[in-house]
Amino acid sequence: MLDFLYQSGWGAFTVLLFFQIPFVTVFLYIVYRKSFVDSGASDTASKKMTRVETIWMSGVIGIFLLVNIVSIPYFPAISTSQAAKLDKDIQDVDVTAMSWSYEMSEREFVVGRPVRFNAKSSDTVHGFAIYHPNGRILFTMMLIPGVSKSSLIYTFKDPGTYKVRCLEYCGLAHHDMNDELVVTASSN
Repeated sequence: MLDFLYQSGWGAFTVLLFFQIPFVTVFLYIVYRKSFVDSGASDTASKKMTRVETIWMSGVIGIFLLVNIVSIPYFPAISTSQAAKLDKDIQDVDVTAMSWSYEMSEREFVVGRPVRFNAKSSDTVHGFAIYHPNGRILFTMMLIPGVSKSSLIYTFKDPGTYKVRCLEYCGLAHHDMNDELVVTASSN
């Protein structure tokens, strides 16, 4: 339902505006009041919080908590652990990132079947990001050499050719470090 908030730049921008517009409005109102309406010293004790401030702070904290609680299912670690518990038919793919390419055990997948990407780096810090055919990023992993494999389970929903790109600067040919995955419709 709220996927667009977590999987696109416009969703992030919407959430940013959701927080920024009320803040800026209240800030400008306070500046206006202190500049033109009541420029003298305040009658409120400096250590006392007014009722409006208390309501405002409670509202901001409440919205912050609500947004964070609603976003929990979208955390990669949470969605991966849920997928691992629910699905027994997970396709395992080993990914090794190296300057400036990816070595993958599989490059073809089926819509609806969960895929566990077990990724590592053999030489320097690399990224492993998969982009939907329409250009939006699905997920990204940071791969650090000398650290055990990073794992993430993802289930492709649409057939098509998906781009794989490195999002961590890894040297002179970083811009050429990309690959492709092919996702086909299920045969059922």
